Amino acid sequence: MTNIVERLTTFIQKVFKTSLEIFLEALKLSPNAQGYVLGSVTELLLKKKLQGVGFEVNRIREKWEGRKHPNHHGDFYISAPKDSKWFVLESKGVKSNSEKWHKLYNYERLKRFMSSHSEKINWIDQNEKIEPQVQAWIEKHLPKLSNEYSEYLYEFEEVQAYLENPPKRETAKSKAIAKLKGLARNDINRLIEERLAYVMSKIKVLETHFVSGTSETSERTQATPRKDEFNLVAIDIVLRYPEHKFLFANPKLLESSGDDPNHLQQNYIIGFVFFDEDYNPILSITDEWFENFQEAFDTVNPKHAVKEKDMQIDNRNIVLKDDITEDV
Repeated sequence: MTNIVERLTTFIQKVFKTSLEIFLEALKLSPNAQGYVLGSVTELLLKKKLQGVGFEVNRIREKWEGRKHPNHHGDFYISAPKDSKWFVLESKGVKSNSEKWHKLYNYERLKRFMSSHSEKINWIDQNEKIEPQVQAWIEKHLPKLSNEYSEYLYEFEEVQAYLENPPKRETAKSKAIAKLKGLARNDINRLIEERLAYVMSKIKVLETHFVSGTSETSERTQATPRKDEFNLVAIDIVLRYPEHKFLFANPKLLESSGDDPNHLQQNYIIGFVFFDEDYNPILSITDEWFENFQEAFDTVNPKHAVKEKDMQIDNRNIVLKDDITEDV
């Protein structure tokens, strides 16, 4: 059997008309291309995982004939073993910048964030005061945040905006801003990235990002999915975990958007990944999310199955056959 490198080289030559070296360099230079490939890898691994536990899986056609069915906005049709009912499964990833977005490189922000999401942390005793437990954990596992990294960091744009309207009296913020005043954007970014790497060596945030367009055909009132667009969602947490790992949920059991109870929120904090001294991951998630797919599937009401006559299955091959000779 031809080895994988030879097969990959042949595939790239036939599809992209270039060498393996050029293909790799182009891929490295394009984060968007990497994201697209990662998404394809995630979907293929998800399909194989579900098939491995006996489910029948068919990909949903992206370009529908006619108007797309409002309840088929997912990636796969799935059917349980020895069952004729079909359900829709959506595949998503986690946010890639949650820790930076929430400014968890600052001690106080990290402490408040962990405290406000304490119900998602399995080592916290909810019968005791939360903040002291969080503080003790930070002191033990991220001691630099109390000394070397104790100064509050602000992003470059925040510094510039603040300096345009400085306060009349000295404050904790003005002192912190003053220390960043002369630094260029790259200098501040370097300080933030250094702290982020330190914090993320012990804790990472699992956060969804449900964003969808609004249109008459989607029947959405806001730019997030409706709860009835798919029956289950699978989240690949590979961006925050050492390997591809899936978490599953029933959208009807997730907290609704505050603007429309029929819609999902844009972001959900699923939980956290903690790391021990040997960098082994320790998953800590809420009860709405399942590691076991069957447990998540069991929460779906059979009456919400899609009608087989409405299904539009994508029968295209995901990959080219090894013996393909025509141009694509």
